[in-house]
Amino acid sequence: MKIHGFQKTTLLDYPGHLAATIFFGGCNFLCPYCHNGSLVLCPDSLPAIPKEDILNTLKKRKGILEGVCITGGEPTLAAELTGFIAEIKELGFLVKLDTNGSNPARLKELVLSGLIDYVAMDIKNSRNKYSKTIGKNSYSIDKIAESVDFLLTDKVAYEFRTTVTKELHTPADFSAIGEWIKGAKAYYLQSYKVSEDVISPVFSGYSKEELMLIQKSLLPHIEKVEIRGLD
Repeated sequence: MKIHGFQKTTLLDYPGHLAATIFFGGCNFLCPYCHNGSLVLCPDSLPAIPKEDILNTLKKRKGILEGVCITGGEPTLAAELTGFIAEIKELGFLVKLDTNGSNPARLKELVLSGLIDYVAMDIKNSRNKYSKTIGKNSYSIDKIAESVDFLLTDKVAYEFRTTVTKELHTPADFSAIGEWIKGAKAYYLQSYKVSEDVISPVFSGYSKEELMLIQKSLLPHIEKVEIRGLD
């Protein structure tokens, strides 16, 4: 199990809860604007954190932390993920999963077995621009669509989210996304920001005013649309 990051306390990663965040290495996408480039491109170059160390720390923080965020990279690639989350749940924590939605079978398994309390799934772009946005040629989005359809059945609390760049996303793309995830409970527009670990530092973000116009265009389709990352 490739765990390469552990943030012991966060007020941002799990909405409404004081949490810890666990970062898994490896990803099946190569989104050029990804800000966790090392976790995606060369996870084995990063120090590995033993599962036991994380569980011991969580045991000591029972009564302080409310939840644990599982993120990456793409955590659903880890074969041992289900058992690891089960151990976290046994400690009494809520668990949030961040995923790109490419593994609907694992997503369903985790949700239907009661191991996940909240899912944050990335919507990388409109359907016809998915391959370009994730750095893959001719990628079929059938599994992405399956994960979207599953979350829309409300088996678990969830949000969809998109990191917005001027170079990859247009207002027309968001019109298409709004139709795609119509009826969703929550959708977040995440303002792109340059980071030292970004895979390809050639992107830029929209202004607050531009994001607010996109937000307004989505509200007829989606119950809650908010903007993150402007501060």
